[in-house]
Amino acid sequence: MPYKDLREFLKLLEKENELARIREEVSPILEITEITDRVCKMPGGGKALLFERVKGYSTPVLTNLLGSERRIKLALGYENLEDIGWKLYKLLRPEIPHTFLDKLKRLPELKKLNDSLPRIVKDGSVRENIKRERIDILEFPVLQCWPKDGGRYITFGQTITKDPESGIRNVGLYRIQVLSPTELALHWQIHKDGNHHYWKAKRLGKRLEVAIAIGGDPVLSYVASTPLPPEVDEYLFAGLIREEGVELIKGITVDLEYPAHAEMVIEGYVDPSEPLVDEGPFGDHTGFYTPVDKYPKMHITAILYRNNSIHLATIVGKPPQEDKYIGWATERIFLPLIKFNLPEVVDYHLPAEGCFHNFCFVSIKKRYPGHAFKTAYALLGLGLMSLTKHIVVFDEDIDVHDFGQVLWAWGNNVDPSRDVLILKGPIDVLDHSTNQVGFGGKMVIDATTKWKEEGYTREWPEVIEMSQEVKKRIDSLWNRLGL
Repeated sequence: MPYKDLREFLKLLEKENELARIREEVSPILEITEITDRVCKMPGGGKALLFERVKGYSTPVLTNLLGSERRIKLALGYENLEDIGWKLYKLLRPEIPHTFLDKLKRLPELKKLNDSLPRIVKDGSVRENIKRERIDILEFPVLQCWPKDGGRYITFGQTITKDPESGIRNVGLYRIQVLSPTELALHWQIHKDGNHHYWKAKRLGKRLEVAIAIGGDPVLSYVASTPLPPEVDEYLFAGLIREEGVELIKGITVDLEYPAHAEMVIEGYVDPSEPLVDEGPFGDHTGFYTPVDKYPKMHITAILYRNNSIHLATIVGKPPQEDKYIGWATERIFLPLIKFNLPEVVDYHLPAEGCFHNFCFVSIKKRYPGHAFKTAYALLGLGLMSLTKHIVVFDEDIDVHDFGQVLWAWGNNVDPSRDVLILKGPIDVLDHSTNQVGFGGKMVIDATTKWKEEGYTREWPEVIEMSQEVKKRIDSLWNRLGL
């Protein structure tokens, strides 16, 4: 079910005992992070946290909103997140109807797609307050998360731009550093669509308009993080999840549309003719500080916000954090698309401990010699999976979410001199291990059962299994054994 705004979702969380109200006065400088970090590391991810008394501010701060499996399922409205993936699959891979009956069968799907399209509305609650003069972004409780951060950061904003050539909208989730009351630094990594829009605008000699929305239906915050193809509008994807179009409102100083019921929107522009500015350091989801680097500067032209607005933030750092569950949702949602492209894939796992790009464990139905390596090469060609540093391929009976099974099969089935490939390719720019930013080594490991055609000259041993007859006999006795 869609939520009109963030507040409607918070009412549900409170009813479900998933929200903790923090009434002690705490500082937005480091203290909110320390509390949130401790809660995120509780079993299951802890509760969402609403800090009602933020030192120096009347605006409350909300963290850990999507920081548990239960809350992210409530936010997206699905118990099985793979169902969302099949919806996305139908959007990206529409079947061509061959008969009139086929066309009639498609009508309900086409109606659902039409109902999911974003809708432009004339007014929205985000316009309750509009500031175009005497702008100061630090009138709002923007957090400094970690002691050596380069400043305060907006961490859960939906950054909206349009491709300067095609006009296709992109919504991305980027960290945003406050440089001054009216200036921000946008951390547009080289592999992200916002960066592509910036360089297109620079080549065309145009300003690039930007809007940063905070809050609204929690689905909107989630979809900003998803690795969608450039031609797919994130707000259309949100509409598919909601089964209802997202209400958007036109900007005041920018030719962009953004959620009508966001808590806050920052409007502005980037002038590509201006020099890049220092951004960072920032304590990131790798658990390390990323160093100072050069990124585009955004000039704020307006700030819109609701009465009694809520500042939504997310904390990243040593895992687990809230992004563990955001990444888990993305992993589940995109499994159907991976299976469509690679039918041999049974399951895959991007562990949060590996920051989602350091490890990919994948299980396959192996059908021919070298199949594990073929699968790994194919995964490295799928969108942002190209940034994966280690891919380990297992047989279909291995649960890739169970570290015990993963290490058991990895340790027993792999001869490093035969089963390991070292490659080179693009790497996440947050990875500090490589000699160059964004480029380095990759490792592919075949942890499947080896075939003679793959050079294995011995007899592969059988896995120990008890007979089914004995299992059934002990099952029938089990409750009487007092164990």
